[in-house]
Amino acid sequence: MKFEFKTENENYSKSISQFISIVFFLTLIIILCNIALKLGIISRNHQIENNCRLLSIEKSKTHFKKLSMLSNLKSKQQIWEFCRDVIK
Repeated sequence: MKFEFKTENENYSKSISQFISIVFFLTLIIILCNIALKLGIISRNHQIENNCRLLSIEKSKTHFKKLSMLSNLKSKQQIWEFCRDVIK
């Protein structure tokens, strides 16, 4: 008769490697989400700056609408003041 005992060292090493891999993937996901959010903020700021420059050249209704959506400002006077600060 032959008896085999499994050592618990294998179980510990598997659980440690699984834990490390889970932590690695969670960290990777957090870093990628952070990068995506920062790129969104940069893109939004670039759109605002670009539309303010276009508005200073050509005063069209579409530029006011775009800036109104991006900056959550409703009146044209507020948008003008906002653009003056952005362009400076």
